[in-house]
Amino acid sequence: MNAFNANYYNPLADLISDEIYSLLSSLYLIDEVSVRDYLIRKKFRQLKDNNTRTNEAVEIIMQEFPNLQFDTIKKIVYHPQRNRKPLF
Repeated sequence: MNAFNANYYNPLADLISDEIYSLLSSLYLIDEVSVRDYLIRKKFRQLKDNNTRTNEAVEIIMQEFPNLQFDTIKKIVYHPQRNRKPLF
């Protein structure tokens, strides 16, 4: 990470570089809700791969995202939005 984006945390580091994330973020082209949902689905998959029960996995995620309810997290995990409208 260079000095230009030292203040940025890149939650998508496994997908895009810090520089690209920093640029997209500075141009307000990052949908924070979609990034949050991606991180929740990723964490859920990791927990399930480690044989964590579904309810326990959701409760662990709720600790990281306390503003979300149990049912909301289950909806994010099991029903990801596929039909997004294009920006243009």
